[in-house]
Amino acid sequence: MLRVDDLRVTVGGDLEAVREVSLTLAPGEALGLVGESGSGKTLTCRAVLGVLPPGVAVAGGRVTLGDVELTALDRKGWDRVRGGRIAAVFQDPASYLNPSITVGRQLAEQLRLKRGLPRRATRAAAVELLAAMGIRRPEAVHDQYPHELSGGMLQRALIAIAVAGEPELLVADEATTALDPAVQAEVLELLGDLRARRGLALLLVSHDLAVVAEVCDRVAVFYAGEIVEQGPTADVIANPRHPYTAALLRVASLGDWRRRELEVIPGRPPSVGAPGPGCAFAERCEHAAERCAAPVPLSTVDDRAVRCHRAGELALAGV
Repeated sequence: MLRVDDLRVTVGGDLEAVREVSLTLAPGEALGLVGESGSGKTLTCRAVLGVLPPGVAVAGGRVTLGDVELTALDRKGWDRVRGGRIAAVFQDPASYLNPSITVGRQLAEQLRLKRGLPRRATRAAAVELLAAMGIRRPEAVHDQYPHELSGGMLQRALIAIAVAGEPELLVADEATTALDPAVQAEVLELLGDLRARRGLALLLVSHDLAVVAEVCDRVAVFYAGEIVEQGPTADVIANPRHPYTAALLRVASLGDWRRRELEVIPGRPPSVGAPGPGCAFAERCEHAAERCAAPVPLSTVDDRAVRCHRAGELALAGV
Protein backbone atom coordinates (compact mmCIF):
# COMPACT_ATOMS: atom_id res chain seq x y z
CA MET A 1 0.00 0.00 0.00
CA LEU A 2 2.76 2.45 0.97
CA ARG A 3 6.13 2.29 -0.75
CA VAL A 4 9.14 4.54 -0.14
CA ASP A 5 12.02 4.12 -2.58
CA ASP A 6 15.48 5.69 -2.01
CA LEU A 7 14.04 8.76 -0.29
CA ARG A 8 16.39 11.73 0.13
CA VAL A 9 15.47 14.79 2.19
CA THR A 10 17.72 17.85 2.32
CA VAL A 11 17.91 20.78 4.73
CA GLY A 12 18.96 24.19 3.45
CA GLY A 13 19.32 22.87 -0.07
CA ASP A 14 22.41 20.67 0.32
CA LEU A 15 22.58 18.97 3.72
CA GLU A 16 21.18 15.43 3.54
CA ALA A 17 19.05 14.75 6.61
CA VAL A 18 17.52 11.55 5.16
CA ARG A 19 19.17 9.40 2.50
CA GLU A 20 18.51 6.09 0.76
CA VAL A 21 15.46 5.33 2.87
CA SER A 22 13.31 2.54 1.45
CA LEU A 23 10.41 0.84 3.18
CA THR A 24 7.04 -0.74 2.46
CA LEU A 25 3.82 -1.05 4.40
CA ALA A 26 0.97 -3.44 3.62
CA PRO A 27 -2.73 -2.89 4.42
CA GLY A 28 -3.40 -3.52 8.11
CA GLU A 29 0.32 -3.74 8.92
CA ALA A 30 2.18 -1.69 11.56
CA LEU A 31 5.73 -0.51 10.95
CA GLY A 32 7.72 1.16 13.73
CA LEU A 33 10.46 3.73 13.15
CA VAL A 34 12.94 3.98 16.02
CA GLY A 35 16.20 5.81 16.67
CA GLU A 36 17.68 8.75 18.54
CA SER A 37 16.41 12.30 18.09
CA GLY A 38 17.57 13.73 14.76
CA SER A 39 17.93 10.32 13.12
CA GLY A 40 15.44 11.10 10.34
CA LYS A 41 12.29 9.32 11.55
CA THR A 42 10.02 12.35 11.71
CA LEU A 43 11.35 13.88 8.47
CA THR A 44 10.61 10.59 6.71
CA CYS A 45 7.03 10.67 8.03
CA ARG A 46 6.61 14.32 7.09
CA ALA A 47 7.86 13.55 3.59
CA VAL A 48 5.22 10.80 3.37
CA LEU A 49 2.59 13.33 4.53
CA GLY A 50 3.87 16.15 2.32
CA VAL A 51 4.27 18.53 5.26
CA LEU A 52 8.01 19.18 5.41
CA PRO A 53 8.91 22.50 7.08
CA PRO A 54 10.28 25.49 5.11
CA GLY A 55 13.84 24.95 3.92
CA VAL A 56 13.43 21.16 3.96
CA ALA A 57 12.61 19.32 0.74
CA VAL A 58 12.44 15.93 -0.93
CA ALA A 59 15.57 15.85 -3.12
CA GLY A 60 15.21 12.36 -4.55
CA GLY A 61 13.33 9.09 -4.48
CA ARG A 62 9.63 8.28 -4.66
CA VAL A 63 6.80 7.85 -2.19
CA THR A 64 3.69 6.06 -3.48
CA LEU A 65 0.41 5.28 -1.78
CA GLY A 66 -1.32 2.58 -3.79
CA ASP A 67 -1.42 3.96 -7.33
CA VAL A 68 -0.70 7.58 -6.33
CA GLU A 69 2.83 8.99 -6.41
CA LEU A 70 2.76 11.34 -3.42
CA THR A 71 6.05 13.05 -4.29
CA ALA A 72 4.49 14.30 -7.55
CA LEU A 73 1.32 15.80 -6.06
CA ASP A 74 0.45 19.48 -6.19
CA ARG A 75 -1.53 21.24 -3.46
CA LYS A 76 -4.93 20.18 -4.82
CA GLY A 77 -3.73 16.60 -5.09
CA TRP A 78 -2.59 16.64 -1.47
CA ASP A 79 -5.95 18.07 -0.38
CA ARG A 80 -7.63 15.01 -1.87
CA VAL A 81 -5.22 12.55 -0.23
CA ARG A 82 -4.67 14.02 3.24
CA GLY A 83 -7.46 13.28 5.68
CA GLY A 84 -8.95 10.88 3.16
CA ARG A 85 -6.45 8.17 2.23
CA ILE A 86 -3.77 9.20 4.72
CA ALA A 87 -4.01 10.86 8.15
CA ALA A 88 -1.75 11.65 11.09
CA VAL A 89 -1.64 12.14 14.84
CA PHE A 90 1.24 13.77 16.69
CA GLN A 91 2.63 14.38 20.15
CA ASP A 92 0.90 17.11 22.21
CA PRO A 93 -2.57 16.93 20.64
CA ALA A 94 -3.59 20.30 22.12
CA SER A 95 -1.24 21.96 19.63
CA TYR A 96 -3.23 20.54 16.71
CA LEU A 97 -6.73 21.46 17.90
CA ASN A 98 -8.25 24.93 17.67
CA PRO A 99 -8.75 26.08 21.30
CA SER A 100 -11.66 28.37 20.36
CA ILE A 101 -13.77 25.67 18.65
CA THR A 102 -15.46 22.71 20.32
CA VAL A 103 -14.16 19.22 19.67
CA GLY A 104 -17.44 18.28 18.02
CA ARG A 105 -17.30 21.14 15.52
CA GLN A 106 -13.74 20.26 14.54
CA LEU A 107 -14.72 16.63 14.06
CA ALA A 108 -17.87 17.62 12.14
CA GLU A 109 -15.79 19.68 9.71
CA GLN A 110 -13.72 16.63 8.87
CA LEU A 111 -16.82 14.49 8.41
CA ARG A 112 -18.31 17.04 5.99
CA LEU A 113 -15.13 17.63 4.00
CA LYS A 114 -13.85 14.08 3.72
CA ARG A 115 -17.00 11.97 3.87
CA GLY A 116 -19.48 14.43 2.42
CA LEU A 117 -21.96 14.11 5.30
CA PRO A 118 -24.73 16.75 5.40
CA ARG A 119 -24.52 19.19 8.29
CA ARG A 120 -27.59 17.77 10.04
CA ALA A 121 -26.04 14.30 10.16
CA THR A 122 -22.62 15.26 11.51
CA ARG A 123 -23.48 15.50 15.21
CA ALA A 124 -24.74 11.93 15.47
CA ALA A 125 -21.79 10.66 13.41
CA ALA A 126 -19.30 12.64 15.50
CA VAL A 127 -20.72 11.36 18.80
CA GLU A 128 -20.65 7.80 17.46
CA LEU A 129 -17.03 8.21 16.40
CA LEU A 130 -16.00 9.65 19.78
CA ALA A 131 -17.68 6.70 21.48
CA ALA A 132 -15.80 4.32 19.17
CA MET A 133 -12.55 5.90 20.42
CA GLY A 134 -13.43 4.78 23.95
CA ILE A 135 -14.41 8.24 25.18
CA ARG A 136 -16.87 8.14 28.05
CA ARG A 137 -19.82 10.54 27.84
CA PRO A 138 -19.17 11.30 24.14
CA GLU A 139 -22.18 13.65 23.93
CA ALA A 140 -20.65 15.89 26.59
CA VAL A 141 -17.15 15.75 25.08
CA HIS A 142 -18.63 16.70 21.70
CA ASP A 143 -19.61 20.09 23.14
CA GLN A 144 -16.43 20.71 25.12
CA TYR A 145 -13.39 22.80 24.19
CA PRO A 146 -9.89 21.28 24.03
CA HIS A 147 -8.75 22.91 27.28
CA GLU A 148 -11.53 21.10 29.14
CA LEU A 149 -10.16 17.66 28.28
CA SER A 150 -7.28 15.61 29.69
CA GLY A 151 -4.27 14.69 27.56
CA GLY A 152 -5.55 11.17 26.99
CA MET A 153 -8.99 12.37 25.91
CA LEU A 154 -7.43 14.98 23.63
CA GLN A 155 -5.35 12.29 21.92
CA ARG A 156 -8.44 10.12 21.46
CA ALA A 157 -10.31 13.10 20.00
CA LEU A 158 -7.43 13.80 17.62
CA ILE A 159 -7.40 10.16 16.54
CA ALA A 160 -11.18 10.42 15.94
CA ILE A 161 -10.59 13.45 13.68
CA ALA A 162 -7.76 11.61 11.90
CA VAL A 163 -9.84 8.50 11.11
CA ALA A 164 -13.06 10.41 10.33
CA GLY A 165 -12.18 10.34 6.64
CA GLU A 166 -11.67 6.56 6.78
CA PRO A 167 -7.98 6.62 5.74
CA GLU A 168 -5.95 3.63 4.61
CA LEU A 169 -2.84 4.80 6.45
CA LEU A 170 -2.39 6.47 9.84
CA VAL A 171 0.95 8.09 10.70
CA ALA A 172 1.47 8.30 14.48
CA ASP A 173 4.52 10.41 15.33
CA GLU A 174 5.32 10.06 19.05
CA ALA A 175 1.56 10.02 19.63
CA THR A 176 1.83 8.47 23.12
CA THR A 177 5.06 10.07 24.37
CA ALA A 178 3.48 12.73 26.63
CA LEU A 179 0.90 10.39 28.17
CA ASP A 180 1.19 8.58 31.49
CA PRO A 181 1.73 4.78 31.23
CA ALA A 182 -1.89 3.81 31.91
CA VAL A 183 -3.31 6.21 29.31
CA GLN A 184 -0.53 5.28 26.89
CA ALA A 185 -1.56 1.63 27.14
CA GLU A 186 -5.19 2.58 26.43
CA VAL A 187 -4.25 4.62 23.35
CA LEU A 188 -2.04 1.80 22.04
CA GLU A 189 -4.90 -0.63 22.53
CA LEU A 190 -7.14 1.76 20.59
CA LEU A 191 -4.66 1.90 17.70
CA GLY A 192 -4.53 -1.89 17.65
CA ASP A 193 -8.33 -2.05 17.63
CA LEU A 194 -8.50 0.40 14.71
CA ARG A 195 -6.11 -1.79 12.75
CA ALA A 196 -8.19 -4.88 13.44
CA ARG A 197 -11.60 -3.33 12.74
CA ARG A 198 -10.74 -1.02 9.84
CA GLY A 199 -7.74 -2.69 8.22
CA LEU A 200 -5.82 0.50 8.94
CA ALA A 201 -2.08 0.48 8.24
CA LEU A 202 0.04 2.20 10.89
CA LEU A 203 3.37 4.00 10.56
CA LEU A 204 4.50 4.56 14.13
CA VAL A 205 7.41 6.75 15.26
CA SER A 206 8.57 6.17 18.82
CA HIS A 207 11.64 6.43 21.05
CA ASP A 208 10.12 3.69 23.21
CA LEU A 209 11.13 0.23 22.05
CA ALA A 210 8.56 -1.29 24.42
CA VAL A 211 5.81 0.52 22.49
CA VAL A 212 7.16 -0.70 19.16
CA ALA A 213 7.48 -4.24 20.52
CA GLU A 214 3.84 -4.21 21.60
CA VAL A 215 2.28 -2.61 18.54
CA CYS A 216 4.39 -3.14 15.41
CA ASP A 217 4.80 -6.12 13.10
CA ARG A 218 8.06 -4.79 11.68
CA VAL A 219 10.62 -2.19 12.75
CA ALA A 220 13.06 0.08 10.90
CA VAL A 221 15.98 1.38 12.96
CA PHE A 222 17.22 4.83 11.92
CA TYR A 223 20.65 6.31 12.56
CA ALA A 224 22.06 9.55 11.10
CA GLY A 225 19.39 9.74 8.40
CA GLU A 226 19.70 6.13 7.24
CA ILE A 227 17.95 2.86 7.97
CA VAL A 228 20.60 0.63 9.55
CA GLU A 229 18.37 -2.38 10.25
CA GLN A 230 14.88 -3.44 9.22
CA GLY A 231 12.92 -6.61 9.85
CA PRO A 232 10.21 -8.35 11.91
CA THR A 233 10.00 -6.67 15.31
CA ALA A 234 10.24 -9.84 17.37
CA ASP A 235 13.31 -11.02 15.43
CA VAL A 236 15.09 -7.67 15.61
CA ILE A 237 14.54 -7.37 19.36
CA ALA A 238 15.47 -10.98 20.08
CA ASN A 239 18.56 -11.02 17.87
CA PRO A 240 19.77 -7.62 16.57
CA ARG A 241 22.18 -7.67 13.63
CA HIS A 242 23.45 -4.07 13.72
CA PRO A 243 25.58 -2.80 16.65
CA TYR A 244 23.43 0.32 16.94
CA THR A 245 20.26 -1.75 17.31
CA ALA A 246 21.99 -3.84 19.98
CA ALA A 247 23.07 -0.64 21.77
CA LEU A 248 19.51 0.72 21.72
CA LEU A 249 18.25 -2.52 23.22
CA ARG A 250 20.87 -2.44 25.97
CA VAL A 251 19.88 1.13 26.85
CA ALA A 252 16.17 0.25 26.83
CA SER A 253 16.74 -3.08 28.63
CA LEU A 254 13.22 -4.27 27.81
CA GLY A 255 11.57 -6.10 30.66
CA ASP A 256 14.52 -5.66 33.05
CA TRP A 257 12.79 -3.85 35.91
CA ARG A 258 15.59 -4.69 38.38
CA ARG A 259 18.22 -2.62 36.62
CA ARG A 260 19.46 0.28 38.75
CA GLU A 261 22.10 1.92 36.56
CA LEU A 262 21.17 3.89 33.46
CA GLU A 263 23.19 2.77 30.44
CA VAL A 264 24.03 5.17 27.63
CA ILE A 265 25.50 4.89 24.15
CA PRO A 266 28.94 6.60 24.26
CA GLY A 267 29.53 9.58 21.97
CA ARG A 268 27.07 11.60 19.93
CA PRO A 269 25.37 11.13 16.56
CA PRO A 270 26.96 13.07 13.68
CA SER A 271 25.52 16.43 12.70
CA VAL A 272 23.11 16.67 9.76
CA GLY A 273 25.06 16.25 6.54
CA ALA A 274 28.27 15.31 8.38
CA PRO A 275 28.51 11.51 7.81
CA GLY A 276 31.13 10.49 5.26
CA PRO A 277 31.06 7.53 2.89
CA GLY A 278 31.63 4.93 5.60
CA CYS A 279 29.49 3.71 8.49
CA ALA A 280 27.96 6.67 10.34
CA PHE A 281 27.99 4.70 13.62
CA ALA A 282 31.66 3.67 13.40
CA GLU A 283 32.99 6.29 15.84
CA ARG A 284 30.62 5.05 18.56
CA CYS A 285 30.84 1.34 17.74
CA GLU A 286 32.92 -1.03 19.85
CA HIS A 287 33.07 -3.44 16.90
CA ALA A 288 34.36 -0.96 14.30
CA ALA A 289 37.10 -2.21 11.98
CA GLU A 290 39.24 -0.59 9.29
CA ARG A 291 36.82 -1.52 6.52
CA CYS A 292 34.01 0.39 8.27
CA ALA A 293 35.44 3.56 6.69
CA ALA A 294 34.36 2.28 3.26
CA PRO A 295 30.86 2.82 1.81
CA VAL A 296 28.41 0.42 3.43
CA PRO A 297 25.35 -0.77 1.47
CA LEU A 298 22.14 -2.14 2.91
CA SER A 299 22.54 -5.92 2.67
CA THR A 300 20.46 -8.94 3.65
CA VAL A 301 21.46 -11.03 6.67
CA ASP A 302 19.10 -13.78 7.84
CA ASP A 303 16.25 -12.26 5.78
CA ARG A 304 16.84 -8.91 7.44
CA ALA A 305 18.09 -5.64 5.91
CA VAL A 306 21.28 -4.51 7.69
CA ARG A 307 23.73 -1.68 6.93
CA CYS A 308 26.93 -3.07 8.46
CA HIS A 309 30.12 -4.53 6.94
CA ARG A 310 30.42 -6.98 9.84
CA ALA A 311 26.76 -7.98 10.19
CA GLY A 312 27.37 -11.62 9.35
CA GLU A 313 30.31 -11.94 11.72
CA LEU A 314 28.62 -10.14 14.59
CA ALA A 315 25.47 -12.21 14.18
CA LEU A 316 27.57 -15.34 14.63
CA ALA A 317 29.16 -13.75 17.71
CA GLY A 318 25.70 -13.29 19.23
CA VAL A 319 25.80 -9.49 19.17
